[in-house]
Amino acid sequence: MDVVVTGRHCELSDRFRDHVADKLGRLEKHDHRIMRVQVEVENERNPRQADRAVRIELTAYSKGPVIRAEAAAVDKMGALDLAVDKMAAQMRRANDRKTRSHRNRQAANGVPPTLEATAAEEEHVVDRQAGPIAVTGDGPLVVREKSHAAQPMSLDQALYEMELVGHDFYLYVDQESHRPSVVYRRRGYDYGVISLEVGDAD
Repeated sequence: MDVVVTGRHCELSDRFRDHVADKLGRLEKHDHRIMRVQVEVENERNPRQADRAVRIELTAYSKGPVIRAEAAAVDKMGALDLAVDKMAAQMRRANDRKTRSHRNRQAANGVPPTLEATAAEEEHVVDRQAGPIAVTGDGPLVVREKSHAAQPMSLDQALYEMELVGHDFYLYVDQESHRPSVVYRRRGYDYGVISLEVGDAD
């Protein structure tokens, strides 16, 4: 498993990079298909957010879906521990859900399920200055745009992907309707789905 560590507004020692690689190596017991983990360490410049001075984002690429987790703490070690724990929990939840789905389908038709199209591993990120917008505080407002290459997928697969990224919502293209859709978490274990019907403007 390759580990790529980058820093924004901060210097990272070789010792810390080695510690990151050792820590992330433990994730392979949850998902042996991981090929590469991108680690982004960012130092928060605002002194009023000292309790969240360091933010770490982990992105794991494997033969399956992309898995993401992020956390913030007062220092790099604390943020890393939190982020790794979150990613491990997401992997466990996804594996549990995958196992339950597999058993349910077998019980229904006696045929092992096939995994639907997985989320694309590629993304394009653009930071741009936004305006004219009034910004209070330090400013200026920066809008981060991310575009992902995507393949249509089922609702069940979208739920699985949502568990992997650890978010309360997931944007996808429905393979039956071919509409942009969002599945989101409601109270308890309920989920909702919002779809867009694209039409010509009057």
